[in-house]
Amino acid sequence: MLSLRVTPNAGRDIIDGAEARDDGSTVLRIRVKAVPDKGKANAAVIALLAKSLGISKSSVTLVSGETARLKTMLVADASDAVLERLTAIA
Repeated sequence: MLSLRVTPNAGRDIIDGAEARDDGSTVLRIRVKAVPDKGKANAAVIALLAKSLGISKSSVTLVSGETARLKTMLVADASDAVLERLTAIA
């Protein structure tokens, strides 16, 4: 499970890294060029995460936060290589 803070309609698709929130939680900050219309930004987030982790898009599922900036994603492939890439990103 990944907690994300997504900024749609950004200048480029990028993963900014980990961000500490005021409530003590940590989220992965992501910016995507796609607009938040009809799931386009969510699809862009899934594509960016999958590409960055080297897994298929079908391995990344939106669990909660469909219309919110704070989202929870489930990464089905939890191999050692994926965990190493995730650690490097964060």
